[in-house]
Amino acid sequence: MTHNSSAGLKWNGNAIALAAVLLGCAAIGAGNAVVTEARPDKVRPGIDVLLNDSLHLIRGKRVGLVTNLAAVGGDGTDAVTLMRRAPVTLVALFGPEHGLGALAAPGEKIESTVDSVSRIPIYSLYGATRRPTAEMLRDVEVLVVDLPDVGARYYTYPATAVEVMFAADSAGIPVIIADRPNPIGGTVQGNILDTAVASMVGRLAVPMRHGLTMGEWLRLAREDLRIGGTLLVVPADGWRRGAYFEETGLPFKAPSPNLKDVDALFHYTGTCLFEGTALSVGRGTDFPFHQVGAPWLDARRVIEKMWRANLPGVGFEAVSFTPRNPGDGKFADTTVAGIRLVISDRSVYDPTATAVHLLAAIREVHPDRIRIGGSFDRLAGGRELREALLRGDSPAQIVAGWQSGLEQFRRRSERFHLYH
Repeated sequence: MTHNSSAGLKWNGNAIALAAVLLGCAAIGAGNAVVTEARPDKVRPGIDVLLNDSLHLIRGKRVGLVTNLAAVGGDGTDAVTLMRRAPVTLVALFGPEHGLGALAAPGEKIESTVDSVSRIPIYSLYGATRRPTAEMLRDVEVLVVDLPDVGARYYTYPATAVEVMFAADSAGIPVIIADRPNPIGGTVQGNILDTAVASMVGRLAVPMRHGLTMGEWLRLAREDLRIGGTLLVVPADGWRRGAYFEETGLPFKAPSPNLKDVDALFHYTGTCLFEGTALSVGRGTDFPFHQVGAPWLDARRVIEKMWRANLPGVGFEAVSFTPRNPGDGKFADTTVAGIRLVISDRSVYDPTATAVHLLAAIREVHPDRIRIGGSFDRLAGGRELREALLRGDSPAQIVAGWQSGLEQFRRRSERFHLYH
């Protein structure tokens, strides 16, 4: 079942085979449609629903596909291969940060190229341009976006999809989002971004853990950024907001090189803030974003403070690790003292609050070494968190100050939800 955002419709129920019939009404704004059917054994990602239930949307058309090889169907086949098998003409591929293979280093500029076998152009949206050019879109009749998201505000894939939507609007090309489950569920946590510092790692006024799928996030972006054109969202069939990735039955593929497992995605919504400090987040190790560290870190003293905070759902271990080719320039080939976060209960773990407690504890022990720098504000969504930490405000006080903004966001975002 597809949601036509331009018509302002909300579809209830899961995507099913009857979508091919119902969509003819949805596309012209006929109203809500409610259809019930027994749930499948596992969730079907939007790319499977598009190519099986809603193929008429792209059949026979010249398609541009925005994706990477971590975006796979239910059987583990990547979206590029699935699209090549479909009765469409795949005329262009577009890759986000980390490239089409999802393997390039963070922040690495990627060149456009041409597939050596099919001769299909592979355009980089993380190199000379972040937005598709008119020349790139010259042969495209419809753009399909199938990008894996991680559920955190500071991730560039949703911002890339926004740039695609702007370009498609200018070119008069419809955009179809093949949606995917939010791998860390629909929980909302953290502070709200101040749009004065909007960037590729924070495009909208959303919390650190935003609780939305890519399709829902882009429906919100369409309104907040006043993007025109046609946006159709093909939902993931069978997903519920409270479900974590392992409950979907889908294969996990790392969406980028340093997010190697689902627990890393949970931690990332908090520990990514340490990218704006002097500490390593474990890039170039087996546990990136599960841990932070530095050669000068007194892990024992910091961990004592963390246990006293009595934070739910998470524990702390003193470790040492050696980053190899970390990509962030932090402590390459140097053994560092670290603190590893270990999840005991996802349902109560708040990685954003935990990160604030950890930042405050490390600053208390190492006030002259943590170096909460300028890039921190971009990740933290403004200067308030940095200033509060530097003032010595208590972590509990900082986190409590987020609650009214979170409640406003919950109310504001609910109408963009596609899943219960």
